[in-house]
Amino acid sequence: MPLKHSFPPIAARDARLLVLGSLPGDRSLAAQRYYAHPQNQFWQLMSPVVGRDLAALDYDDRLATLRAHRVALWDVIGSARRAGSTDAAIADIEGNDIASLVATLPDLRAIAFNGGTALKQGMMLLGRDFIGAEIVALPSSSPLHTVGVAAKQPAWSALAAFLLDPPE
Repeated sequence: MPLKHSFPPIAARDARLLVLGSLPGDRSLAAQRYYAHPQNQFWQLMSPVVGRDLAALDYDDRLATLRAHRVALWDVIGSARRAGSTDAAIADIEGNDIASLVATLPDLRAIAFNGGTALKQGMMLLGRDFIGAEIVALPSSSPLHTVGVAAKQPAWSALAAFLLDPPE
């Protein structure tokens, strides 16, 4: 099985929300872009969170919009062996140092895990005694998680609350 590597984090110091996936799929790796597969619902699910149609923007504008809304993006797996793109095929995992990234984000309010693999691996990396940002488990944006966008959207839309300014 080929060894595959994740991308660098997209994160500004003022991020309030960190969204973590597992490991980019083959289409994303080929394009060198997060969530590049046209059937992945990530950009559609995040659009209500930031109040903008991210899918309609070009990739650089998508990332700039996330940063402007204080959203950071990364993957929990730094490298792994995997045939194809399914999380079930991931083996020989080397995690990203998400704890170090989190330590550089003083305004972080929540860490949202995109799918079960991201949650499982991410919590192992953070440790069961992690204290800090709220942990949010999200239904996977992958088209392999077939419940549909309408069923996934409420959990994703709830992320917007972490981006709001606190009441005065």
